[in-house]
Amino acid sequence: MPINEILAILCIVSFFAMLAIGMPVALTLAVSGLFFGYLGFGATLFNLLPARIFGVTANYTLIAIPLFVFMGVMLEKSKIADDLMDVIGHMAGGLRGGMGIGIVLVGVLLGATTGIVGATIVTLGLITLPALMRRGYHVPTACGTICASGTLGQIIPPSTILILLADILGQSVGTLFAAALLPGLLLSAIFVIYLLVLGMVKPELVPPVSLAERDTMSRSELWVKAAKVGLPPVALVLAVLGSIIGGIAAPTEAASMGALGSILVVALAGRFSFSVLRDTTLATTRITAGMMFILICAQVFALAFRGLNGEGLVHRMFEYIPGGINADIIFMMLIIFVLGFFIEWIEISYIVVPLFLPILQAANVDLVWIAALIALNLQTSFLTPPFGWALFYLRSVAPPEVPTIAIYKGVVPYIFLQLLALAMLFAYPSIATWLPRAIGW
Repeated sequence: MPINEILAILCIVSFFAMLAIGMPVALTLAVSGLFFGYLGFGATLFNLLPARIFGVTANYTLIAIPLFVFMGVMLEKSKIADDLMDVIGHMAGGLRGGMGIGIVLVGVLLGATTGIVGATIVTLGLITLPALMRRGYHVPTACGTICASGTLGQIIPPSTILILLADILGQSVGTLFAAALLPGLLLSAIFVIYLLVLGMVKPELVPPVSLAERDTMSRSELWVKAAKVGLPPVALVLAVLGSIIGGIAAPTEAASMGALGSILVVALAGRFSFSVLRDTTLATTRITAGMMFILICAQVFALAFRGLNGEGLVHRMFEYIPGGINADIIFMMLIIFVLGFFIEWIEISYIVVPLFLPILQAANVDLVWIAALIALNLQTSFLTPPFGWALFYLRSVAPPEVPTIAIYKGVVPYIFLQLLALAMLFAYPSIATWLPRAIGW
């Protein structure tokens, strides 16, 4: 084996070794790439690095990321989740598993408006977990439902992961938004069906809300409040996604209108102030800067790995996999799923996906379908222990009497449900490809 390919293997091994000892992911990418790239080529390899970094940071499409993040953080500050859970709790509370279904529905709406997993889980955890425990919900089931519902923003557009995948795969952001919509709704429906079945099989785990509690608000008052609480964020989502998917506006233009619209929604709710704007801007800056730093460091790693003929190694590895391109895709999904136990979706997107891209292109695979598969697969990385961020987010706000093991147990059924949705999407690609074709993308 040539020395450069040995260095490429050591580059990956060192990356995981530094992760294991607790180094930040971004620095791990940069250090392993710089060290082994320098061993292989000296300083000449990195003459290309400034141009690569500039190409990433100057990408017009990525401007949509801070704008969508701003929209999400601003809406999170408006506390719409509090009001939504109150309304949906009254509407669905009489059904066994109804409160859990309400959490899923709120997760769908927050995913479409905020798209920020951490904010959604923290909000749902603070609002719903103590209430579910008071009403006799099985604690692991309650924790799992909150974590799974909070991750729906990773697949339901507008999602930052779809924007990054559009850049990596060379696809239109609007196309990927359209492709991810039905898989996201399919996954949400699977969660709802699971809770309904659980309510029939083991009703003691997901009891209904008492009639006395539901009667605190009349039906007419309930519908008025539902319209007041639900219409503004739904209208904002339809305006942003509709303009992108319908081809009326580019993603960056729609994102800027979404950011402005989020300010209007918060103002209409009477919760806008200078401090809210300041906190939103600071949070947006921190989130965006963190993402861009990882992106830049990933370029160092990718340049070194490709220069050391790492792609050639990957291609030869695929030659030993029987079963053709479908087996290759399954193998890729397996690698992404396993990596999701240890590293975040941003690193997986910029390390793994570009390595498989030439093989997929050579086989003329529909990259829109592949993007939906990857996005749905990466969503599981928020739930899979030991480093599932959804678990950490909920642990940070869960009452002290909730053991950590209950959170870990609670997400296990939802991991299998996500894998079921992934298998359905693999078996029926039209779930992802139908809508983009129907609207002419």
